[in-house]
Amino acid sequence: MDKILLNNMQFYGFHGLLPEENKLGQRFNVDLELHLDLRKPGRTDNMYDSIHYGHVYNAVKEVVEGEAKNLIEAVAEGVADKLLVTFDLLEACRVKVIKPDPPIPGHYQSVAVEIYREKKE
Repeated sequence: MDKILLNNMQFYGFHGLLPEENKLGQRFNVDLELHLDLRKPGRTDNMYDSIHYGHVYNAVKEVVEGEAKNLIEAVAEGVADKLLVTFDLLEACRVKVIKPDPPIPGHYQSVAVEIYREKKE
């Protein structure tokens, strides 16, 4: 399956279990893998035969910077749902939501969840 990749999109949201996270907010990064047939846009060189990357970014931004969720699992699910409903050509997507600075003691680069969802027929 062909893919469009959008990597390290950065947003500011208010997701988390702790009240401080909901009040102060924090950074969230999102990586996307969009599965669709890219033969036609590859041959026609026409944007209307593919998915507009800017529109994808805006759809993700709407979810990540929108209503606060307790879990990044719910954020990822919201992103996948939004993309699969919004973009007709999209067949499936892999969504990775990364929380670079979670309020958890210890040393690590980040915490993240990754999900894969397919369009329901």
